[in-house]
Amino acid sequence: MKDLTDIPAVMAEMGARARMAASELAIATPEAKQTALEAAADCVWMRRDDILAANAQDMAAGREKGLTPAMLDRLELDEKRLWGIVEGLRAVAAQDDPVGQVIAEWDRPNGLHIRRVRTPLGVIGVIYESRPNVTADAGALCLKAGNAVILRGGSESFHSSGAIHACLVEGLKSAGLPEDAIQRVPVTDRAAVTLMLGMTDHIDVIVPRGGKGLVGLVQREARVPVFAHLEGIVHIYLDAEAEPEKALKVVLNAKTRRTGICGAAECLLIHREIADTIGQGVIRALIDAGVEVRGDATLQSIPGVTPAREEDWGREYLDSIIAAKVVEDIDAAIAHIRHYGSNHTDCIVTEDDAAVARFFARLDSAILMHNASTQFADGGEFGMGAEIGIATGKMHARGPVGAEQLTSFKYLVTGDGAVRD
Repeated sequence: MKDLTDIPAVMAEMGARARMAASELAIATPEAKQTALEAAADCVWMRRDDILAANAQDMAAGREKGLTPAMLDRLELDEKRLWGIVEGLRAVAAQDDPVGQVIAEWDRPNGLHIRRVRTPLGVIGVIYESRPNVTADAGALCLKAGNAVILRGGSESFHSSGAIHACLVEGLKSAGLPEDAIQRVPVTDRAAVTLMLGMTDHIDVIVPRGGKGLVGLVQREARVPVFAHLEGIVHIYLDAEAEPEKALKVVLNAKTRRTGICGAAECLLIHREIADTIGQGVIRALIDAGVEVRGDATLQSIPGVTPAREEDWGREYLDSIIAAKVVEDIDAAIAHIRHYGSNHTDCIVTEDDAAVARFFARLDSAILMHNASTQFADGGEFGMGAEIGIATGKMHARGPVGAEQLTSFKYLVTGDGAVRD
């Protein structure tokens, strides 16, 4: 590695090494990749004290820097969260290898047999902020899909991510795979991000994972293709036919389980017919749970509700705050979500199948839910082992991006001396 103060040289060297590693990974056996991930999982748990010590450094620096409670929550690791990282690595290891899978095959009258098979994307650049677990998730999923990856975590999680990355490298070494398959940018200088966004010779796709500012920067400046991950302006609509206990459980979990993740509910819409019954009960329960409810004029009569302003609609709080509004019917709820939503995750709570069908058909969010907490908007919960992010665009990958979504495809065409007339 060159002098770390020469950031362009550092990034160019990393890119070249990643491209070389990608060519080897493309033909790596499923067994080798599984071995690497299982060994990485074992290493994370074996070195948990070191990782937690590194995280304590980051937490102390974060408090000194004045990070919000939500940001600190994203940054913090404990043994339970580390075990979640271990389980995620093992889950990805146990999945079927997507590389080489036959997506479709058919015969043509012209004598050709055609197969469409999954193939790695090549080199992926992942730019993320304060969540150190992304280091493990992104590294594991890229490896499983046969891709090399360059990880650029936020400065807030620099030490934590470094300790986790070291375990991924140990896994690669134990399986005889190139260590350059999972690289981490060794500097916190933001110039590295700018350089990554223009590395068209070395990086095939960029995945940003973070807040609106980061994603907006990447989308504006990237010359490399981007998997869009916009902010999670997540809505829950309580329909007239909502069941009271389900409504209470779903809303409370969606807002309060972890307020700092992109699947946390940020806006509650309540059908007017239940505003004074189920709606009021849910609002009071949120307030009792310590959530600041910013409500419209109708809901402000409930003690503890503060007035909502226009900027509260369409806002990602990532905190113990939720906007709440009474709507006339399901179509008004759909119109509100279309106007203020981010096409990430939206939920309807109801026992009316026709309402569910209407909600699902007329909204185009990457994830739509019925009677389930939006905190399930997660690749691990979808059975993907982990996720590299939630893509809200419509090109290539959408929703949780797992190993399968980190592949492209190619056509394998076989003939027996076939010639074209």
